[in-house]
Amino acid sequence: MDIFQDASSLGFGDIHFKFDHATGLRAIIAIHNTHLGPALGGCRCVSYPSTEAAIIDAMRLARGMTYKSAISGLSQGGGKSVLIRPTQIRDREAYFESFGRFVDELGGRYITAVDSGTSVADMDVIARTTKYVACTSAGSAGTDDPSPHTAVGVRRGLEAAVKFKLGQSDLDGIHVAIQGVGHVGYPLASQLHERGVRLTVSDVNKAAVDRCADEFNADVVEPEDIYDVECDVFSPNALGAVINDETLSRLRTKMVGGAANNQLARSRHGDALHKRGILYAPDYVINAGGVIQIATDKSILNEKLSDIYDTLMRIFEQSAKKNEAPHRVADRMVDAILTSPAKT
Repeated sequence: MDIFQDASSLGFGDIHFKFDHATGLRAIIAIHNTHLGPALGGCRCVSYPSTEAAIIDAMRLARGMTYKSAISGLSQGGGKSVLIRPTQIRDREAYFESFGRFVDELGGRYITAVDSGTSVADMDVIARTTKYVACTSAGSAGTDDPSPHTAVGVRRGLEAAVKFKLGQSDLDGIHVAIQGVGHVGYPLASQLHERGVRLTVSDVNKAAVDRCADEFNADVVEPEDIYDVECDVFSPNALGAVINDETLSRLRTKMVGGAANNQLARSRHGDALHKRGILYAPDYVINAGGVIQIATDKSILNEKLSDIYDTLMRIFEQSAKKNEAPHRVADRMVDAILTSPAKT
């Protein structure tokens, strides 16, 4: 692994590391871009097969946050923190207090928040040692778990995709195959069910899919079989890089859109979807609801979430006009924002 080569290809930025022997904290903070404002991005606390894998994940996620904030019109930059979770966290409060001190050392260039493996309670602990944290229980704008708002944004994005691809103004009768029915996938399934969507779901958590089967009359398939489901929409809401050389040929869908970050293993996989006539809703556009909720005043939150629909429609229209894959259209829009003069 060549960190500098990878940083160059992703347009970084800087990367910070912290090891705390007392708590077992092994933390990475990747700050991708602060052109529009302080870097905002969640704190992910999960196991990784290697330190290299954790660094790459932090870097790719941080870039996604830059693009997510920019395309959503937010005055935030992009960053991400990754905590390489030990086998056992001996003292969770001390662990996250230590991480909070790490965040504070950066002087406000990075603001942390909830992500995979962390909770509002963890943010409350982090807030003891830094003010640069969102999603705390005592916060004003960015309170609580952003996952439900992410689900609202994904649902609005799917409505845009269905309107553009099928000319249908609602979701009634649409078949959506959801990969992952956890913090975002479950509320998304609930919203879709309310709107008459037929659901097929998969998850490594049996209780999660059983819940969807009971509550939403969803069909259940094994995790590996979700790619083969014939459907209108394939919605990735779990892992990244799920659109890859192995899965592309298996997809039997008209559209792809979901909450997972970095859904394309490589940019060329987005080109391949476009060539096959599969409409792809760029991940950082459709899944921006969480960061919008954190960075937006409550009085205009619903309006900003609904803007995801309009943004995707503009991307889809430009894609069709130029016969160019939607993710490349979206990237070009963001690049124009990031190279414009900074607001003062």
